[in-house]
Amino acid sequence: MNLFLNPIRNPSFKIISATVLRSNRLDPLKSLLRSCSSSSSSSACRFPPKHYCIYSNSRRSTITTTKTKADMGVVAAADEEGIARRFWIKFKKESVFAMYTPFVVSLASGNLELDAFRHYIAQDVHFLRAFAHAYELAEECADDDEDKSAICKLRKGVMKELKMHDSFVQESVVQEWGFDLSKESSSNPATEKYTDFLLATASGKVEGGKGPGKIATPFEKTKVAAYTLGAITPCMRLYAFLGKQLQELIDPDDSSHPYKKWIDNYSSESFEVSALQTEDLLDKLSVSLAGVELEVIEKLYYQAMKLEIDCFSAQPIVQRTIVPFSGVQDPAGHRLIIFTDFDLTCTVLDSSAILAEIAIITAPKSDQNGPENQLARMSSADLRNMWDVLSSQYTEEYEQCIESIIPSEKVDNFDYEGLCKALKKLSHFEKRANSRVIESGVLKGLNLEDIKKAGERLILQDGCTGFFQKIVKNEELNADVHILSYCWCGDLIRSAFSSGILLSWGLNVLNVHANEFTYEESISTGEIVKKVESPIDKVQAFKDIVKNCSNDGNYLTVYIGDSVGDLLSLLEADVGIVVGSSSSLRRVGSQYGVSFVPLFPGLLKKQKEFTEGNSSYWKGLSGILYTVSSWAEIHAFILGP
Repeated sequence: MNLFLNPIRNPSFKIISATVLRSNRLDPLKSLLRSCSSSSSSSACRFPPKHYCIYSNSRRSTITTTKTKADMGVVAAADEEGIARRFWIKFKKESVFAMYTPFVVSLASGNLELDAFRHYIAQDVHFLRAFAHAYELAEECADDDEDKSAICKLRKGVMKELKMHDSFVQESVVQEWGFDLSKESSSNPATEKYTDFLLATASGKVEGGKGPGKIATPFEKTKVAAYTLGAITPCMRLYAFLGKQLQELIDPDDSSHPYKKWIDNYSSESFEVSALQTEDLLDKLSVSLAGVELEVIEKLYYQAMKLEIDCFSAQPIVQRTIVPFSGVQDPAGHRLIIFTDFDLTCTVLDSSAILAEIAIITAPKSDQNGPENQLARMSSADLRNMWDVLSSQYTEEYEQCIESIIPSEKVDNFDYEGLCKALKKLSHFEKRANSRVIESGVLKGLNLEDIKKAGERLILQDGCTGFFQKIVKNEELNADVHILSYCWCGDLIRSAFSSGILLSWGLNVLNVHANEFTYEESISTGEIVKKVESPIDKVQAFKDIVKNCSNDGNYLTVYIGDSVGDLLSLLEADVGIVVGSSSSLRRVGSQYGVSFVPLFPGLLKKQKEFTEGNSSYWKGLSGILYTVSSWAEIHAFILGP
């Protein structure tokens, strides 16, 4: 059971006040479920009543009906933060798709084949020439001498980098790797797509716009200069970001890394200065622009970022790589089985909090009697008091249970059997807690339609929906997706994934394994059909599903979770991925010898060891779990861009 006041999974979470929501006498649930726009994710809905508050992780968040800056997209450049910085923050999550490409993973691990690196360097020369030309066109459009000088300086920097490439080729490519770059003369389609886009933008051809020769006013020329910088800036920032990320993962004293010079260049202070100068210039050129022009720059920035990532993805790799995980083995002969928890893994809020609030706001007041044919229910006041009692009891006993199963001293080696015995105690606790909830009658009288509406508007973690969308769309991917959840009501989960594109593409690829409400004429009786209540239930369901999916052993499994309840299933999977930073999960796991490794560094180590024909390379029960900060990492690792 994941009660809404579970401090381990959702610290300090408090039930949402329904005072204001009840002011809508005709349909209080409509206010709760009303969604508002969000620029960060097409699937992320909001509950917008004016004083709707949640308390999560001791940080107070208030959602109002007034649109925020993020909702509005681009705001005036007079704000305290320049648009270059805002755009990078907004689209930074896309950078993970560049990091997890086979090219970057192989390069960072040091085992990228020389032919692949040679091809990349040749493509980079085409990029730099296009950059230099774009800067030249932008300089012609700038109407301020200071801006012209700044653009000229950046162009000279690109020319210097081209010369550096010549030196790099002479000193490194030829001498160290033994190949002649002059033979690489043509650009690949991905490179051409980006350079064509960049030069078209620098020529004023933006969304059907006019060329620079036909632009009459200085202001129109300034816009073209700003647009050009908008198409260049994300590339500079992305390279600086990748350089720093990779620099942190290689030994600075290890001179044997074959691509250390490349990493050193893009992680250098001088390259960071160039990236900052480009961003500062974009901010300056955008000062006089209005909302429409800033929206155009944002679109150009995002398009440039995507095209740059496409270029990394398009680099030809002959060797076997560890990413994307779905392609490690032949999809035709191997099945990929993906498991994920639901509450706080896929969602922002625990489902029990939603069910609790639905129950409270739809319950009758103390002086009201429902229709004779309706199941008898507590009043809203009594119901809230009962929830408080149940949650307080759950909180106290959960903490005690967690403390009781943690050994006083950390084990020397991974102890799976000891962990299983410990989590049996937690399983008994969860089942007792569920029984108390059923006996209390607090889940009695919920309307199935209200539950489905709540599920459809449930806020999912950023990037979660996009991940499932790509799985559903990919007809060539031989994959099954299973959701394993303690959630009391499987209908809530199914409705959360039944809207938009997932529904249109057919949701039968997502198999839900959770507890279920029982109903009489679409009204819950308060009883629960118990299917998945505990860590032991989850891992048994995991094993049964794997056994039924593939009897020949030709499969790979991934489990995605966030809590102690997921621990056994995470360890059983070939790859266990931990979302978030649950302290209880890490405490329990670490004391039993489980290692928590950030996913990207873990992949670099795996790539170094990756050998041809090693079919058992990924395996469960290794005692190693991989941690991620976002669903974008999971998406990039398993499916690629």
